[in-house]
Amino acid sequence: MMRRVPFGGGDAVNVIAGMMRIADKTDDEIRELVTAARDAGIDFFDHADVYGGAMHRSEERFAEALQLSAAERSEIVLQTKTGIVPAEGGAYFDFSYERITSSVEGSLRALRTDYIDVLLLHRPDALVEPDEVARAFDELEKSGKVRAFGVSNHTPRQIDLLKTAVTQPLVANQIQISITHAPAIAQGVAMNMDALEQSVTLDGGGIVDYCRLNGITLQAWSPFQAKFFTGVFLGNPDYPELNAVIDRLAAQYDVPALAIATAWLTRHPAHLQVVLGTTTPQRVTDAALGSDIALTRAEWYELFRAAGYTVP
Repeated sequence: MMRRVPFGGGDAVNVIAGMMRIADKTDDEIRELVTAARDAGIDFFDHADVYGGAMHRSEERFAEALQLSAAERSEIVLQTKTGIVPAEGGAYFDFSYERITSSVEGSLRALRTDYIDVLLLHRPDALVEPDEVARAFDELEKSGKVRAFGVSNHTPRQIDLLKTAVTQPLVANQIQISITHAPAIAQGVAMNMDALEQSVTLDGGGIVDYCRLNGITLQAWSPFQAKFFTGVFLGNPDYPELNAVIDRLAAQYDVPALAIATAWLTRHPAHLQVVLGTTTPQRVTDAALGSDIALTRAEWYELFRAAGYTVP
């Protein structure tokens, strides 16, 4: 059963289908992927304007392949992101009013929809002017083009800065979290331990607790990546102890290993959403089985320790 978690003023499924890698897939392959997600109970699809190698390409392929009717569109949640600008000399970030509004117009055209359910600011813009963001958000909300807003990869203070001008609730913050890439969780466990890298604050001050305090849903991207785009930890010989524990728990719960990796995230009381990046339908099905597995505290901490983290 797909569990739902608090999201904005309502709720949403706790496993999301990420559409980052669909640009080179055929219509049939995209439909098969989306069908697998829907059959597993997933009705929430994550996009970004930069996904697909060309601006809005993955969004276009999603719409081209599915040809959604108005009724079918109303049954799903479409989330997209803006802020990253590809450029020949190197990408940069842009949260200006013009960039945000023009990006949304491009996403609406590409997705063949009248509205975006959730718009996230993709990566922090060091040159952000909160008033510019607020003007864009106000216009997009008033026009009905965007229904909810959030951020991605933002620290607590960066969110607070936006909130000096933005009046809409920021409903989500999408950051990288997996069992083996969990500094946002692990640093709190080892708080103030001298000479332990795990205790170093990398997110500007406890993003998990901050989001819980402020009603912001954390979305975990790359939930099966070992580190930052270094390959998955499942079946990886660099993580023999972790995989031994995962395999044992998978057999105990009678689910695939992917489900246990999902369950480690969904077990956290922050009510995380897990963003799946796979384009393999069976992996979507397998991972989604972890949505409602309630690992015990002992099992959760055993996985945490087996991933290489210190439990003092």
